[in-house]
Amino acid sequence: MTGDLAFIPLGGTGEIGLNLNVYRCDGQLLAVDCGLGFGGPEHPEVDVLVPDAGWLAARRDRLVGLVITHAHEDHIGAVAHLWPQLRCPIHASPFVCAVLRRKLGEAGLLGQVEIVTHAPGSRWTIGAFDLEFLRVAHSVPEAQALAIRTPRGNVLHTGDWKLDPNPLIGPPTDEAAFARFGEEGVLAMVCDSTNAMVEGHSGSEAEVRRNLAAIIRKLKGRVAVTCFATNIARVESVALAARAAGREVALFGRSLRNAEAAARECGYLRDLPPFLTEEQSADVPDDRLVIVCTGSQGEPRSAMAKIAADKHPHISLGEGDTVIFSSRMIPGNERAILRIQDELSRAGVEVMTADDHMVHVSGHPARDELKRLYQLVKPKYCVPVHGEWRHMNEHANLAEGLGVEAYVIEDGDVLRLSPGEPDIVESVPVGRLAVDGDRLLPLDGDVLAARKKMLVNGVVIASLAVDGSGRVLGQPQVSAPGLFDGTDDEPAQIAADLARAVVELPGPLKREDGALREAARTAVRRAVGRRLRKRPSVEVHLLRV
Repeated sequence: MTGDLAFIPLGGTGEIGLNLNVYRCDGQLLAVDCGLGFGGPEHPEVDVLVPDAGWLAARRDRLVGLVITHAHEDHIGAVAHLWPQLRCPIHASPFVCAVLRRKLGEAGLLGQVEIVTHAPGSRWTIGAFDLEFLRVAHSVPEAQALAIRTPRGNVLHTGDWKLDPNPLIGPPTDEAAFARFGEEGVLAMVCDSTNAMVEGHSGSEAEVRRNLAAIIRKLKGRVAVTCFATNIARVESVALAARAAGREVALFGRSLRNAEAAARECGYLRDLPPFLTEEQSADVPDDRLVIVCTGSQGEPRSAMAKIAADKHPHISLGEGDTVIFSSRMIPGNERAILRIQDELSRAGVEVMTADDHMVHVSGHPARDELKRLYQLVKPKYCVPVHGEWRHMNEHANLAEGLGVEAYVIEDGDVLRLSPGEPDIVESVPVGRLAVDGDRLLPLDGDVLAARKKMLVNGVVIASLAVDGSGRVLGQPQVSAPGLFDGTDDEPAQIAADLARAVVELPGPLKREDGALREAARTAVRRAVGRRLRKRPSVEVHLLRV
């Protein structure tokens, strides 16, 4: 459809992460953000998820660009995975571009992508879209809201934001710019809902800096702090607290080192000396060392996970040491985080979290901040995004209470904003893809369905040699890793059951490979089921001699 202004979320409504938004104006398409998420307990068969951009890729001749609002993984992390489908210019602030170049370089795409850098607060035009960055405070440098002016009306896409009077790195949210945009008339505000259920104010990064300094000054032994890698203000706070306590700072984890390099490239952290490497930290006395490490969300391959399991090659923590989790638990990661904290406690490490110490503030607006933004922008309509359903519904209730008509929509809904009253005019196909090495797999496809089944029921591999008439040669071999150990007799018994079952098959069936293989698979599955009451995935290797 042409001649309208529409908002189309392809990811990011009803869950936190996987942000991929599309605006359509008179047939042209503008994408905003391109993030990833994690499998978690719901999908143990996968590590990383990205939105399915197939619908957008099929229309890339109308896609004028992709704008990234900030450098968090749930807004930038899928770019390297999905850009080969989209192949459009990318527009972002200097810090985002610095982070993005490293990601694209690792993926071998850097020389192919057109990256356009825009200063925070700048304004430019792409096709039918007159765009302006509006500075916002968030837990990453240079976060920007996006003011979208079109012939069909103005839209504010907030991205992630908060009202922090002293965010430490970068200026506070530019309330005057929001007010000016509001005076122009804003048709709709597409707004962050993460903390819509939290009363009051989200708190200031400056308060965390004061508390970290007070806490670290009193501690003995080694101190480790884990936080989001791109929270440069938090990394700086830890470094300043360490320096005040007479300690040196080392960075542990590749994403932290990449974020530090991007930050220094953009002029941040300039008052701090270079951080120690992991190897250099081994030479620092315990009471003189603070490490900042990845793993605040329990990621299994992170530095903190290795430290908790006592498998890190350069450091070991124990009695008298302290670990500070300077972050919140992202929903879905609770089990992994608590497991790491328990492992640390078992080793004698004191664990501090935001539940018992003021070591973290959210980067998202609480209810008082949301109300303030509505007062400044005065949108006619509200579209809550970026949150679980309960967050978006609560955001909608808040907006309605302020006299703003709210629309809570699902991924794939095409919400026409103008002309006329907003309406869901169609739905487009959406979904999630699993990152599996260099490929993307449908979450509901056969490969991942089989993998999930194997996680629960196991896998059995049977090898069988037969002659031309289907007579079994030698003894079949059966392997069932994860179901039986090396000393169990059951695999040999199942192999014997398989041989007997093949002998009893009709002659014509034994002479046809496909039919014989399927009969063997059924025999193995039944033999395992009698012993374990499971239905494993069974693979039969048939050798016709």
